[in-house]
Amino acid sequence: MFEEEDIYSSKDEIKGNIDRFESMLADNKQYFFDVEDFEDITDHYIEQNSAKKAIEVIEYALNQHPDSSVLLLRKAQLLAALNKPQKSLDLLSKLEMIEPTNVEIHITKANILSQLRQYTKAAEAFKKALENADEDKDDIILNIAFEYTNMGNYDKAIIYLKQALEVNPENESALFELAFCFEITGRSEESIGYYQDFIDKHPYSSSAWFNLGVSYSKLNLYEKAIDAYDFSIAIDENFSSAYFNKANALASMHAFEEAIEVYKETFDHEEPDALAWYYIGECYEKLLMLNKALSAFRKATKLDPFLADAWIGIGMVLDEQGKTNEAVHFLEKGVNLDEKNADYWYILADLQSKRGFIDEAQIAYEKVIEFDKDHQEVYLDYSDMYFKTGDIDTALDLAYRGIKEQASNALLYYRITAYLMEKGYEIDAYDLFEIGLQINYAQKEQLFDYAPELTFDNLIQELIETYKA
Repeated sequence: MFEEEDIYSSKDEIKGNIDRFESMLADNKQYFFDVEDFEDITDHYIEQNSAKKAIEVIEYALNQHPDSSVLLLRKAQLLAALNKPQKSLDLLSKLEMIEPTNVEIHITKANILSQLRQYTKAAEAFKKALENADEDKDDIILNIAFEYTNMGNYDKAIIYLKQALEVNPENESALFELAFCFEITGRSEESIGYYQDFIDKHPYSSSAWFNLGVSYSKLNLYEKAIDAYDFSIAIDENFSSAYFNKANALASMHAFEEAIEVYKETFDHEEPDALAWYYIGECYEKLLMLNKALSAFRKATKLDPFLADAWIGIGMVLDEQGKTNEAVHFLEKGVNLDEKNADYWYILADLQSKRGFIDEAQIAYEKVIEFDKDHQEVYLDYSDMYFKTGDIDTALDLAYRGIKEQASNALLYYRITAYLMEKGYEIDAYDLFEIGLQINYAQKEQLFDYAPELTFDNLIQELIETYKA
């Protein structure tokens, strides 16, 4: 009861000081306020998003309390907020000489340096803050790690993130940043060992179990990942990301029906998500439940009209249902949302080719090459389109162009062998077939899938025997 009275009394006192200050300015008078009063008045204007007004208060306050480091620090912070970082840093340097052990001075300086992308200096400033800190050490260490992340020095960041978690094992920001650094440095195996040790000491950390699951998933150890996600959910039944990742792992194991159920469970713990509906659609598509897949993809587009994958999904399902002309409309929607996505252009190109729209397919195939010149299938399908229309010369030109761009793609050598044989250029065909065998012997069957009659060609069979291991 007394605490509530104190709160209301404090609020009334602050409001009284604000009114008194504004009245003083309006009447052009001079009133005295102590430092704490000026801090409260300044905070009021900051909450009102009026940094300029707040700094006017600070300037007035410093006339009454010129040596107050509290007010000088607040001025430095406001200068930074007003996009005057150098003035702020100059003031902080002076304050640092006066109070070298003041943690907030070093943290303010570090934050400004970080905003200026002077990450090395920012890290040093945070380290000075850490040297003098008595509390919140884990947050300061975490900030040092962030600066190393900004520098791209993820190995160094990992060292500090581990240190932050030693100080405070419940610092979830540090746990998730550590997971990011492990992933980007490709240290998934090491991360598993780390999380296992961490869980031995802190078995009820749902975030640690979750990150262990992520690490297992990265190594395609999906059953172990699912076990880890289950432990995470057992500790925190509302951890929607754990349900989502568990569903992803199930889908990766081709347990599509179970994956669908777990994706839907996420909706019990957070608002329905477009990406989740998209993945549900993918699972239904893999189960050949095309109407349900279509429904899921449509739900995804309603929740997020800019989710290109969902529009592409609708197009692909419609094509599977024999509605290729209708499918193209939705594929074009997806392509327009992500115009540099080579895979989308490739799908569109194949469908345009399928329905005989050669000019439109040509444009789309060229887009695939523009955005991914190493795409392994594009020259095969692009040239095949012309081969099927009887334009073998154009097919050959495209295949040769492909070889020029992708000299180590054995599939192109096998394909051009078929085209050359069709034209009667047998010597050239055998030469290129031999190069294909040298590059990738195992892929030779692709030639016979495309041109079964060549299975009975004696010289081709002799070349196969020559290069047989």
